[in-house]
Amino acid sequence: MSTENRLQTALEQARAELDACDPSSAAGSLPHLRAAVGHLADAVDEAMAMAVLEEGTSLRAAGAMAGLSENAVPPRLGRTAALASYRDASGRVSARGVERARYDVERGDYSPAPEADREPMRFRPRRPD
Repeated sequence: MSTENRLQTALEQARAELDACDPSSAAGSLPHLRAAVGHLADAVDEAMAMAVLEEGTSLRAAGAMAGLSENAVPPRLGRTAALASYRDASGRVSARGVERARYDVERGDYSPAPEADREPMRFRPRRPD
Protein backbone atom coordinates (compact mmCIF):
# COMPACT_ATOMS: atom_id res chain seq x y z
CA MET A 1 0.00 0.00 0.00
CA SER A 2 1.39 3.40 -0.96
CA THR A 3 1.97 6.20 1.52
CA GLU A 4 -0.91 8.18 0.01
CA ASN A 5 -3.21 5.16 0.41
CA ARG A 6 -2.07 4.71 4.02
CA LEU A 7 -2.84 8.36 4.70
CA GLN A 8 -6.28 8.02 3.12
CA THR A 9 -7.00 4.82 5.08
CA ALA A 10 -5.95 6.39 8.38
CA LEU A 11 -8.22 9.38 7.74
CA GLU A 12 -11.16 7.14 6.83
CA GLN A 13 -10.65 5.06 9.97
CA ALA A 14 -10.51 8.19 12.13
CA ARG A 15 -13.73 9.48 10.56
CA ALA A 16 -15.45 6.15 11.16
CA GLU A 17 -14.45 6.20 14.84
CA LEU A 18 -15.68 9.79 15.22
CA ASP A 19 -18.97 8.88 13.53
CA ALA A 20 -19.37 6.02 16.04
CA CYS A 21 -19.23 8.46 18.96
CA ASP A 22 -22.48 9.14 20.77
CA PRO A 23 -22.41 12.60 22.39
CA SER A 24 -25.07 11.50 24.88
CA SER A 25 -22.73 8.83 26.28
CA ALA A 26 -19.32 10.21 27.19
CA ALA A 27 -18.14 6.86 28.56
CA GLY A 28 -19.28 5.07 25.42
CA SER A 29 -17.51 7.61 23.22
CA LEU A 30 -14.13 7.36 24.92
CA PRO A 31 -12.93 4.15 23.18
CA HIS A 32 -13.91 5.59 19.79
CA LEU A 33 -12.20 8.90 20.53
CA ARG A 34 -9.02 7.11 21.63
CA ALA A 35 -9.03 5.01 18.44
CA ALA A 36 -9.58 8.15 16.34
CA VAL A 37 -6.56 9.79 18.00
CA GLY A 38 -4.43 6.77 17.08
CA HIS A 39 -5.57 6.87 13.46
CA LEU A 40 -4.92 10.60 13.28
CA ALA A 41 -1.40 10.07 14.65
CA ASP A 42 -0.83 7.55 11.85
CA ALA A 43 -2.15 10.10 9.34
CA VAL A 44 0.21 12.77 10.68
CA ASP A 45 3.16 10.37 10.36
CA GLU A 46 2.29 9.43 6.79
CA ALA A 47 1.73 13.08 5.81
CA MET A 48 5.11 14.04 7.30
CA ALA A 49 6.77 11.23 5.33
CA MET A 50 5.15 12.45 2.12
CA ALA A 51 6.16 16.05 2.83
CA VAL A 52 9.76 15.07 3.55
CA LEU A 53 10.18 12.60 0.71
CA GLU A 54 8.03 13.98 -2.09
CA GLU A 55 7.92 17.71 -1.38
CA GLY A 56 11.46 18.24 -0.07
CA THR A 57 10.38 19.53 3.33
CA SER A 58 13.07 19.31 6.02
CA LEU A 59 12.62 17.09 9.07
CA ARG A 60 12.54 20.19 11.27
CA ALA A 61 9.92 21.95 9.13
CA ALA A 62 7.72 18.85 8.90
CA GLY A 63 7.82 18.48 12.67
CA ALA A 64 7.03 22.15 13.20
CA MET A 65 4.03 21.94 10.86
CA ALA A 66 2.78 18.91 12.82
CA GLY A 67 3.38 20.61 16.15
CA LEU A 68 6.12 18.17 17.14
CA SER A 69 9.57 18.69 18.54
CA GLU A 70 12.50 18.02 16.25
CA ASN A 71 13.41 14.89 18.23
CA ALA A 72 9.92 13.40 17.86
CA VAL A 73 10.02 13.28 14.06
CA PRO A 74 12.70 10.63 13.25
CA PRO A 75 11.08 7.72 15.16
CA ARG A 76 7.67 8.57 13.77
CA LEU A 77 9.02 8.60 10.21
CA GLY A 78 10.64 5.23 10.89
CA ARG A 79 7.16 3.76 11.34
CA THR A 80 5.90 4.89 7.93
CA ALA A 81 5.82 2.74 4.83
CA ALA A 82 7.57 5.43 2.81
CA LEU A 83 10.68 5.61 4.99
CA ALA A 84 10.76 2.41 7.07
CA SER A 85 13.42 0.97 4.76
CA TYR A 86 15.68 3.92 5.57
CA ARG A 87 15.57 3.77 9.37
CA ASP A 88 18.63 2.97 11.44
CA ALA A 89 19.01 0.25 14.08
CA SER A 90 17.19 2.40 16.64
CA GLY A 91 14.16 2.74 14.33
CA ARG A 92 14.78 6.42 13.55
CA VAL A 93 15.04 8.02 10.12
CA SER A 94 17.88 10.53 10.03
CA ALA A 95 18.46 13.34 7.55
CA ARG A 96 20.96 11.01 5.87
CA GLY A 97 18.22 8.37 5.47
CA VAL A 98 15.91 10.94 3.92
CA GLU A 99 18.66 12.03 1.52
CA ARG A 100 19.19 8.41 0.49
CA ALA A 101 15.46 7.88 -0.04
CA ARG A 102 15.25 11.02 -2.20
CA TYR A 103 18.26 9.84 -4.21
CA ASP A 104 16.62 6.44 -4.72
CA VAL A 105 13.42 8.15 -5.90
CA GLU A 106 15.40 10.20 -8.43
CA ARG A 107 17.17 7.09 -9.75
CA GLY A 108 14.01 5.01 -9.86
CA ASP A 109 15.33 2.54 -7.26
CA TYR A 110 12.85 3.50 -4.54
CA SER A 111 10.16 1.19 -3.26
CA PRO A 112 8.25 1.68 0.00
CA ALA A 113 8.44 -0.97 2.71
CA PRO A 114 5.78 -3.63 2.21
CA GLU A 115 4.43 -3.22 5.75
CA ALA A 116 5.75 -0.75 8.29
CA ASP A 117 6.12 -1.62 11.96
CA ARG A 118 3.05 -0.03 13.52
CA GLU A 119 3.75 -0.97 17.13
CA PRO A 120 2.76 1.93 19.39
CA MET A 121 5.57 4.18 20.49
CA ARG A 122 6.54 3.81 24.14
CA PHE A 123 7.88 6.31 26.62
CA ARG A 124 11.44 5.54 27.70
CA PRO A 125 12.89 7.52 30.59
CA ARG A 126 16.20 9.21 29.90
CA ARG A 127 17.73 8.19 33.21
CA PRO A 128 17.17 4.83 34.85
CA ASP A 129 16.04 5.00 38.47
